[in-house]
Amino acid sequence: MPAEIDFCNAAELLPRLLSEVRAHGDRLEVLVLDLTATSFMDSQGVRLINDIRHRLRPGARVRLVARPEGVTSRVLELTGLRRDVPVYDDLAEAMAA
Repeated sequence: MPAEIDFCNAAELLPRLLSEVRAHGDRLEVLVLDLTATSFMDSQGVRLINDIRHRLRPGARVRLVARPEGVTSRVLELTGLRRDVPVYDDLAEAMAA
């Protein structure tokens, strides 16, 4: 995921992510979004994640990776998204879960 997710790029990220999801068809069980390089995210980033979640096939899940001390992790916590989507400290942990 990009360094910033905000009103300037969130709308263009959605079709790109959905294209990747569709490319995997019914085989997609887990989508891991790596936000470790994302240093800024506003409410549009949260909305993007929610939009992706709701467009996945039934049974498919989203996992997020975010640096615990980063702004992105704090936004996920403040908005309550962290309660609905598992957030991991690193990619290996998210993939193994």
